[in-house]
Amino acid sequence: MRSTLTLLPLLLCSIFLFRTLKTAIKLSSSSHQTQHNKEFSISFNNGCNLFQGKWLLEHPSSSPLYTEQSCPYLTKQVTCRTNGRPDFLYQKWRWKPYGCTLPPFDAFMLLHSLRNKRLMFVGDSIQRTQWESMVCLLQSAVPDGNKLFYKKPPRKVFFAKDYNASIEFYWAPFLVESNSDHATKHRVQKRMVRLDSISNHSRQWQGVDHLVFESYVWWMYQPLINATIGSEEIREYAVPTAYRLALKTWTDWVESTLNPQTQKAFFMTLSPTHLWSWEWRRGSEGNCHNETYPIKGPFWGAGSSLEVMGAVKDAISRIKMINVTILNITQLSEFRKDGHTSVFTERRGKLLTREQRSEPNVYADCIHWCLPGVPDTWNEILYAYLVYQNTD
Repeated sequence: MRSTLTLLPLLLCSIFLFRTLKTAIKLSSSSHQTQHNKEFSISFNNGCNLFQGKWLLEHPSSSPLYTEQSCPYLTKQVTCRTNGRPDFLYQKWRWKPYGCTLPPFDAFMLLHSLRNKRLMFVGDSIQRTQWESMVCLLQSAVPDGNKLFYKKPPRKVFFAKDYNASIEFYWAPFLVESNSDHATKHRVQKRMVRLDSISNHSRQWQGVDHLVFESYVWWMYQPLINATIGSEEIREYAVPTAYRLALKTWTDWVESTLNPQTQKAFFMTLSPTHLWSWEWRRGSEGNCHNETYPIKGPFWGAGSSLEVMGAVKDAISRIKMINVTILNITQLSEFRKDGHTSVFTERRGKLLTREQRSEPNVYADCIHWCLPGVPDTWNEILYAYLVYQNTD
């Protein structure tokens, strides 16, 4: 009994010292992070280019910002590890801009900035993947009883009750209206676009505080696309011409509708494809399948249209009434041939069979991205603009 009484003060003292040390380390880490965030804010607002940099491999023991198991909002299309992908390095690359370091993604800080606001991603399945990524990055900071998810095609909505904040996705693959506008039963092959019509979509964007637009892959099915303007008959347009006309309709809406004091608009540049391995490995006849490392050095794939990139830049440069931020994620994503879903995905709502997986040259998806993965970096960059950009 005496020995127990003698050891008790020592035990209590040890517990006190341990807690004190733990608190000190936590405060030190928090202080370091706060200092880093201040340094980033200064360099970012002084012009640090977040889109020029390189991919760095994190420590093997590092974890992604979330996992497939921790986020119930991921679709089977993007859960590559669950679908059988054997490697995991694609989850461990971090983007490092040359002039600064991206701040750690802080879900609580972003939710605070989104209080009483709506953040909406508008576009096709690439934008839907970015929306899924953003929801997964945020949802762990919201208690189970305080989050709500619902689908009302063409919208998907994640709602954080305590913050009265929503993160939404709206299906509009061409931005303007088309015969592919049904969120689940869209026309894939015989596409027709109404180049001067946007009101059916834009009425759903009214009053949204932060809008993130994207449109590319659906335009690139063939060199020509069926389209119409006004009451004229449907005719074929060269895709770059039709794309510019659609952007004109979109920019007219942006200028006439958005409030520069209360609303922000972003435009994501094209998401690259990696359909032909001969582009980065001379003499090969494959695609993105079995790729496990990013491309090193200068690279621009044939699937990324410089003409479309130029059209976006030209269209947004003509907007005078509101500042639309171009998020130029194309080049940094060009390097990531390893990040696509390949054969570890689904087609028409069903996972690929073993036989289909054995034919990657036929069935590999080198357009969409695995999650966790590359779209998380797009959202880390978007996070920097939403939280740190000085708009004074």
